[in-house]
Amino acid sequence: MSTGTQIDERIDGGGSRPGSNRRRKVSAILAGGLVLGVGAAITLAAWNDSEFATGTFGSGQFGIEGSTDGTAFSSSPTSPGKTLAFEVDADALAPGDTVYAPFAVQLEAGSTNAAGVQIEALGADPISADLTYRLIQPTAFGCDSTTTGTVLVPDSPTTAGGLTDAFDLTAVTTPVNLCFVVTAGPDLDPNLTGTVSWVFIGTSTTPLP
Repeated sequence: MSTGTQIDERIDGGGSRPGSNRRRKVSAILAGGLVLGVGAAITLAAWNDSEFATGTFGSGQFGIEGSTDGTAFSSSPTSPGKTLAFEVDADALAPGDTVYAPFAVQLEAGSTNAAGVQIEALGADPISADLTYRLIQPTAFGCDSTTTGTVLVPDSPTTAGGLTDAFDLTAVTTPVNLCFVVTAGPDLDPNLTGTVSWVFIGTSTTPLP
């Protein structure tokens, strides 16, 4: 009958084919495998490397030293230090008297930095209250009433009064010559004795060439 043929065709045309379903499942699995394969390719470990740098460090050398004769230099870092060669009359002063003593300061050999030098008088004995000093930088070593040069410290008390900027040292074993000029004041009492010390403080500044 023609009606039965039409029904069979409808069933065949509207139903799924078993073989076609399997192919779609296999294709889906293969496609999924491709996706997983691509994912595995982008998770490979990255390369890395390191680089180090090391520096070696050390400290320089620095020191100042003094001389009472302009020739023999040595370090005297503690009081009383070297003895200034004042005139003989320095132990028999009268009001208005002036006495003189030479000195020199230089950078020690091997120093790696220049120095700014300050000075302070440290007089503590009673006689110090009646003494003043002046510090001159002459061109040559020596100090007396005829000495001239740059006045580094004008007339100042010999009692402790703080540091005063004095001079610079810019080359090793190249001394700055100094002249101490000490004057007794008008109120100096008789029969006094005592000492006055001066301290030079060198502070490192720029590196030497």
